[in-house]
Amino acid sequence: MDITRLLPARFSRLARRGPRVPVIRLDGVIGASARPGATGLSDASLAPLIERAFKKNPTAVALVINSPGGSPVQSSLIAARIRRLAEETGTPVHAFVEDVAASGGYWLACAADDIWADPTSIVGSIGVISSGFGLHEFIAKHGIERRVHTAGASKSFMDPFKPEKPEDLERLTKLLEPMHASFKAHVVQRRGVRLHADHDIFTGDIWTGANATEIGLIDGTAHLVPKLRALYGDKVRLEPYARKRPFLSRFGLNLSGADFAGAVMDATEERAIWARFGL
Repeated sequence: MDITRLLPARFSRLARRGPRVPVIRLDGVIGASARPGATGLSDASLAPLIERAFKKNPTAVALVINSPGGSPVQSSLIAARIRRLAEETGTPVHAFVEDVAASGGYWLACAADDIWADPTSIVGSIGVISSGFGLHEFIAKHGIERRVHTAGASKSFMDPFKPEKPEDLERLTKLLEPMHASFKAHVVQRRGVRLHADHDIFTGDIWTGANATEIGLIDGTAHLVPKLRALYGDKVRLEPYARKRPFLSRFGLNLSGADFAGAVMDATEERAIWARFGL
């Protein structure tokens, strides 16, 4: 017997509605910023969105990822939040890669139970990077004197206006290696036996979606709508969840003075991160 025939019309329509899958868009460089209107992905900015997506018993949650990475800490916090809610609610999570899920972007993808990408998507870059500039010769050439006074021998660590010191490089390596170890542990825990043992995937190298499938970084090549319909039927309801931009920022009205200068610096840094992957 079709029980929906015994219900009032309004409830009958609700009963016939298909499975519900919230779709969370994770688009951009990962990193917390104190600047008003900053657009980086961070746990604080995404928390309300992620928490809402897992409410009201969804059939599954989908992540749409387009990120070249960024902060290891924010990547870890966001991924941990997704996993905690998925386990508490018993909700499957599916990740779909657009242009790139590299470095921290791949860290986020591994929070899902399975990962799908376009054959031409860029995936991987399982490593940690620290970059900067050496300007000591530039300021010396122009007669600029650098004056730095510290309390604490390591307070001027990696000062870009001073020559690199071997002890600073040694200390930096000691900082980067534990971060890399955490990243590797997360990937191994989430991907498990799907990773091909005869490939070293932890060198920071990148692969296309097609090649990433062969070595177990992702589960296959697929796009969001057809894949979710294949999993949950043609009546699956996809509900988009994305961060809202502040009203004034949509018109560029909240960027002046220091905020504008900060926005330019943020945009330049983000452009450099995307450029590493030809995007």
